[in-house]
Amino acid sequence: MSQAAFNTGLITRRTVDIRLHPPQANGSERVPRQELEVKLADLQQDYAELRTEIFEAAQVHRRLCAPRHVRFGNFEIASEIFAVRHLPGDFFTVEEKSDGVILALGDICGKGLAAGMWPTHLVGLVGARVAVTSRPEAIVAGVNRDICLLKAFMPLASLFLARLDPITGIVKYCSAGHPPAILLRANGELELLSEGGVLLGVVPAASYVCGSFELGPGDLLMIYSDGITESRNDVEEEFGYGRLEDHLRRASPGAADAVLFSVLGAVQDFAATSPTVDDMSLAIIRRDG
Repeated sequence: MSQAAFNTGLITRRTVDIRLHPPQANGSERVPRQELEVKLADLQQDYAELRTEIFEAAQVHRRLCAPRHVRFGNFEIASEIFAVRHLPGDFFTVEEKSDGVILALGDICGKGLAAGMWPTHLVGLVGARVAVTSRPEAIVAGVNRDICLLKAFMPLASLFLARLDPITGIVKYCSAGHPPAILLRANGELELLSEGGVLLGVVPAASYVCGSFELGPGDLLMIYSDGITESRNDVEEEFGYGRLEDHLRRASPGAADAVLFSVLGAVQDFAATSPTVDDMSLAIIRRDG
């Protein structure tokens, strides 16, 4: 018999032996599997606890923000926030003071948990400044200085802050690098509101200016984050300012909450099956006609 034939026969017999008599798992082979099962169970437990903690954090964020619908005299305010991942980096607060109502919509740069951990801090900074003054430009400048002290830690943020006098309808506002708010008059005229200054956290000594207007009967103010205008469809088109203005005009005869959900619905219909790319915040302030 040749060496090759002998080797072939040996391999064949060994193969048959392995099939007929498979090796028995010894203790050393069972232990790794048991360890993997334990580790998998631990990971599943950690994941469940993490989901619970994220849910609880989201509830804290919800309580920090304004109610979804609130009224002051003949002014109604409706708002909504959608997070792209877990916790939103956006917030919207409403605080009543003796000389007016302070409205603040902020947007932390970034998304997910990295951005979602900061709104609580920023809301606290705004609240501390609001306790000292009602001047929008002073509040924003103070918050900017506070954030710059944490420049190595806190990401940049945009902020639109306004003080509404619910008796006269006079609104004073200041925008820190935020997308321009849209003022739609009852007669159909439209104004973009962008007075203010740079993003929060860029320049410690940045100066901010204050804009002013009257929200008359039937007028409507829309404040939003860039997640609204930057929402994309299947062919990578952005929703943009033009569509936002068009849908606002169409929905404007309705109540504040009706306008809110009409615009949000238009954004969602536009995006269709495309994934959300950024947190979306929208607030509608309307004075009864």
